[in-house]
Amino acid sequence: MKRTFVSVCIILLVASVAFGAGGKEGSGSKKGYNLMFSHALTENDPYHEAFLNWASAVSERTNGELTIDVFANSQLGAEEDVIEQMRVGANIGHNTDSARLGNYVPSIAVFNGPYMLENMDEVKRAAELSVVKGWEKELEEKFGLKVLSFAYIQGHRNVISNKPVFKPSDLSGQKLRTAGAPIWQESIRAIGATPVAMGRSEIYSAAQTKAIDGMEDVYTAYAAAQLDEVLKVVSETNHIYLVNFSVCSASWFNALPADFQKILVEEADRAGYEVSEKIQKEAEAIKARLIQQGIRVIPNSEIDMDAFRKAGEKAYQMLGITDAKNLVYQGLGK
Repeated sequence: MKRTFVSVCIILLVASVAFGAGGKEGSGSKKGYNLMFSHALTENDPYHEAFLNWASAVSERTNGELTIDVFANSQLGAEEDVIEQMRVGANIGHNTDSARLGNYVPSIAVFNGPYMLENMDEVKRAAELSVVKGWEKELEEKFGLKVLSFAYIQGHRNVISNKPVFKPSDLSGQKLRTAGAPIWQESIRAIGATPVAMGRSEIYSAAQTKAIDGMEDVYTAYAAAQLDEVLKVVSETNHIYLVNFSVCSASWFNALPADFQKILVEEADRAGYEVSEKIQKEAEAIKARLIQQGIRVIPNSEIDMDAFRKAGEKAYQMLGITDAKNLVYQGLGK
């Protein structure tokens, strides 16, 4: 009887997971499907609106049979934990970056390396390269992660602190918050600072208490999180052109009808490039507003960019992904 009871519990658990992944039965021959999509940014961030637009477009094109619920501020848990849930088949998606995906397929981390991609045209071209498609296939087949899009471009990341930076040596001894993935850590170390892994929600208090000297981020996220209240100097090092990936469970994605798969990917790209262009246009306005509010900006024209570019190469060397970087550069004709 005990064995029977355990078997019944397992069956019920599997059934609940299946219905969680697929949703309730809908009318007609197709099921209703639901994706819970999370991100670490605030609801004020342009990305949040883009994800809501994506959800609306997908629901409209599938007559409500495929829905997306969007969760801001890491409501579904820490990024690494959410990714692991995707790997085991949960109906969850997440806005992540190639740095974290590089924990599984190391080569793909190059996209978060120093001075790798530098404009939207390069991102669009890189997305179509066969070598990049190969990395995505490996993520899907070996690690259960389906890349829906990497059309989400936040722009150039800069050093943000309370001290102006003009050359890599100015970052000596400075503790900068960054994500915990190896390419993030090595990129910040390569350009001269000491990386400190920390969740976004902790940055404000850490800057207040001097647990960190600063961070590295894009203008939009910096402003949306009101971090200008505690960090007053932006040095435009432009050290990473931040490309984000929308990822979901491969097994959940592959269980969708083929037309739903196509719609999910198409609308992810559309919403991504749309918000990326919007961010690009608004970046200068945000920068101007921050300056008006008292933020000091050190333009890259005053920064030794050659020294930063040269220093950044160490990140690729330390992680053994210089060859991966060169393959992408060859494909782009750089």
